[in-house]
Amino acid sequence: MDPKGKVALITGGARIGKSVAERLAGKGCGILVTYRASRAAAEETVLSAERQGVRAAAIQADLTAEEDLLALPREAERRFGRLDILINMVSLYKKIPLEQLDLAAWQANLSADLQSAYLLSLSAAPLMRRQGAGRIINFSDWLAASGRPRYKEYLPYYVAKSGMLGLTEGLALELAPEILVNAIAPGPILPPPDLTEEEDREVKKATPLRRWGGAEEIAKAVLFLIETDFITGESIRVDGGRHLY
Repeated sequence: MDPKGKVALITGGARIGKSVAERLAGKGCGILVTYRASRAAAEETVLSAERQGVRAAAIQADLTAEEDLLALPREAERRFGRLDILINMVSLYKKIPLEQLDLAAWQANLSADLQSAYLLSLSAAPLMRRQGAGRIINFSDWLAASGRPRYKEYLPYYVAKSGMLGLTEGLALELAPEILVNAIAPGPILPPPDLTEEEDREVKKATPLRRWGGAEEIAKAVLFLIETDFITGESIRVDGGRHLY
């Protein structure tokens, strides 16, 4: 699929989402990004896309609320007249000790990291089929894609990201041949703001390419999965070889 003249809905318009939006805008793709609280970051993403000559907009949405999720594809159609690409990037990544886990923690992770992609995909698919083609790109995690729950205290997160792989495969089968569905499983892309120098060194040491990837590497992978016409139901690890250790 050529992104030019198409419209992409991206759940999350900051950091990595901004790079993805800018990459697609550079290819002539209209952009609709969501935000929950970081309005300023989302608006910055919109301005960056508009500078490249495409239409762009940001919309506030609670991606754990079914009503908001089901309304987003319709909003894309209302504002842009179409929807061709859905990028399910939103994620809740929070460390929770085992003794503090409860139903609320489980539901929060599954709702944000998995259910949102499920409901958005179901509501976006009819709009894509109306155009004759579409792309859905989900976000998992290099650990889930490798079958390695390596870090403790992330149980609900790991389950949700593992479920994202199953959702990707199932949707790819259900929505073929018009809509291609794939997943990206990031590894060390951007260091957290509170990362210590020692932790930074450890991450680089455990990554064969010896560095953080940077948001642009995710944007490249997203564009590849949009432009391909014969890959569906796949998960691509963008982790600098981290899974090899």
